[in-house]
Amino acid sequence: MKRQNMAALYLRLSRDDGGDSESNSIQTQRLILQKFAKDNRLAVYSEYIDDGVSGTTFERSSFKKMVKDIEGGKISTVMSHKINLLKNKGKKPKPSDTLIIP
Repeated sequence: MKRQNMAALYLRLSRDDGGDSESNSIQTQRLILQKFAKDNRLAVYSEYIDDGVSGTTFERSSFKKMVKDIEGGKISTVMSHKINLLKNKGKKPKPSDTLIIP
């Protein structure tokens, strides 16, 4: 039996918008990605949200959990509203920063 491809939704906003609840940007990213997943029949394993966390570091709790889930074989596809939400701004990539997904 073939294992189903599982997708992750990665949502990030680099600055805190000052509210106690989830930012409007995160909510919008979620709606866009959920629609894309539904339209393309992609099963979503989980959402990984770093709201108010800078992209200048990979020390983001949800990003790190997502990487562990990728390495553990739980997810095979990562969806993000914009590719720059995944990367580490301001630094050249090092081999240890590179994530290869088969």
